[in-house]
Amino acid sequence: MAELRSNDLELRAAAERSRLHSTVEELRSRVRQELDAKRQIRKNLGPACGIAAIVALALGYSVTGLFVRD
Repeated sequence: MAELRSNDLELRAAAERSRLHSTVEELRSRVRQELDAKRQIRKNLGPACGIAAIVALALGYSVTGLFVRD
């Protein structure tokens, strides 16, 4: 009787380990996808272009200010 219970517990533990391993793999995959810069830029191309344009405009204006006298 005790042997049957321990065998049942071992089977449950193995099933739980398998479930945990698959959950961890799924989590790793999702984290990789969310941290992928190329994917995020493609997903948010409009705002990324807007930010790049503002930065370029500000940089161009500040560099021009160095060479033009008032």
